[in-house]
Amino acid sequence: MVITVAAAWSMGSLSKRKRKVGFWCFLASNVLWSLRGVNDRAYTLIGLQIALATLNIRGVLKNEPATHFVAGERT
Repeated sequence: MVITVAAAWSMGSLSKRKRKVGFWCFLASNVLWSLRGVNDRAYTLIGLQIALATLNIRGVLKNEPATHFVAGERT
């Protein structure tokens, strides 16, 4: 759970490097939660983690470079 929270915190950063670290932390947390699901035979949890990992990967693929706004104008 700590890795998931750290990943969410990193994803809110303006730094591209920190967001990248957050992405990999999210994927690591998906794997760890899935392992927990296998251990507990919680197949719904495993399905959720697969869906969340898919959404994270989709988000990275669709991510555009950050745009800065100054006084309502793009720079």
